[in-house]
Amino acid sequence: MDPRTRRELTRYGAPAAFLAAATIAVLLIKAGLSGGDGGKTVATPSTTAPTTTQRQTTTKLVLTGTTATTTTSEEGQYYVIQAGDTLGSIALKYDTTVEELVRLNPDVDPTALQPGQRIRVS
Repeated sequence: MDPRTRRELTRYGAPAAFLAAATIAVLLIKAGLSGGDGGKTVATPSTTAPTTTQRQTTTKLVLTGTTATTTTSEEGQYYVIQAGDTLGSIALKYDTTVEELVRLNPDVDPTALQPGQRIRVS
């Protein structure tokens, strides 16, 4: 092989091989960190559980599977927060206002509702 051709191959071939190896390494690391799914995002369906009303003489919290249960006692009516609930959506369900829910639940942070948390709705 003539020295000029060899020099050109070395000059352009070595950086190209390095770039290809670095790209493959990055893709392998990225696939390993994302669980090997190639970075694909998979949407999972979400459903809103229906609420049911139950009359009780105590303020006992009742959870049946993923169904939100509203309990009514002599002190008032309560609702168990489900994933995705906001005070606005709860206010619509119970024909009240967010301000009224905040007044009834002064210890609840409206921006940090947690599933399973119980709030008073009336």
